[in-house]
Amino acid sequence: MKRILGLVLTASLGVVLTACGMSSAPNPPSAMAAGEFHTLALTSAGSVWAWGRNNDGQLGDGTNTSSNVPVQVNSLSSVTTIAGGVLFSLALKSDGTVWAWGYNSDGELGDGTNTSSNVPVQVSNLTNVTAIAAANGDPFALALKSDGTVWAWGYNADGELGNGTNTSSNVPVQVSTVTNVTAISAGGSHSLALESDGSVWAWGYNTEGQLGDGTNTSTNTPVQISGLTGITAIAAGLIHSLALKSDGTVSAWGDNTSGQLGDGNTTSTNTPVQVSGLTAVTAIAAGDTHSLALKSDSSVWAWGYNSDGELGNGSTSDSSIPVQVSSLIGVTTIAAGGDTSLALKGDGSLWAWGGNADGELGDGTTTNRSSPEQVTGLH
Repeated sequence: MKRILGLVLTASLGVVLTACGMSSAPNPPSAMAAGEFHTLALTSAGSVWAWGRNNDGQLGDGTNTSSNVPVQVNSLSSVTTIAGGVLFSLALKSDGTVWAWGYNSDGELGDGTNTSSNVPVQVSNLTNVTAIAAANGDPFALALKSDGTVWAWGYNADGELGNGTNTSSNVPVQVSTVTNVTAISAGGSHSLALESDGSVWAWGYNTEGQLGDGTNTSTNTPVQISGLTGITAIAAGLIHSLALKSDGTVSAWGDNTSGQLGDGNTTSTNTPVQVSGLTAVTAIAAGDTHSLALKSDSSVWAWGYNSDGELGNGSTSDSSIPVQVSSLIGVTTIAAGGDTSLALKGDGSLWAWGGNADGELGDGTTTNRSSPEQVTGLH
């Protein structure tokens, strides 16, 4: 996040967005993912579509032309999972291989080079993968294999790769000590892993307590998060973290300057606190400085930073407690990017709100939205 904050301020200047020629997606979306400045959708047919900033080829369509409507990622089929990073993208195929495209100066594409690519390239020496995660702060990525081990590649100055070093790697390296992992998440400069016993482990940068171990000391090997048991899902934001418990409540820790921990104040904490007033939650997501939750009644709730409308409640005022996203029912899946939020409804329609300077909402404009707008051409 130390490096990327400068990048955010400079890279956004002079971006030209064009509504590229696009044919309608052959099937409605079945999943979505948000990067820092771009968005991805996966269709039920296994193809991937992308929109938003494309200066470094993160849309994967063979160009470096940004788009405020979806364009198809080149030569990619049989995809089961997608992930969006700061200036790069990932896709997991049904054969257990991982593919990447976009910026690659720190090896975040994992193909053994530091050469950027505007079309997908295969991540080296990685098979039997079941889950992927891409960071929205420093450029690194994670993969979970079927044997419960975690692998990481890319930027590592703060120990984001969790292998006991601070040396970046352009090929996957194994994260130390964690085993029987069932879920992973990549934050700004930190990583999370959920083990099968419901415990959560974290590593990387920790100045705001985002590792949740009761300290503010960064580490390049995993440490267990204090006092968390019975966890079923995890989500890492830029400098904060979330965990969903089996009882449907949500815990949060780390930076809280915009209320992204949702506990009614703006005091950061290096141990978990409970998000206020949230029960019956079934899924969570974390953006840079805002958080989302999906409840069992299919409603979506949000809290934290809101200057770009990322809370979706029709305002641009921050909130340190959850507020309901406006006019959105029937939601089955949620995702959050840098300053954007996404929801997939049961009818296959995809909705987005928040920051849109690079066209990452996919509605054909570059206008921020403080309430949900449907993504164009995906249903």
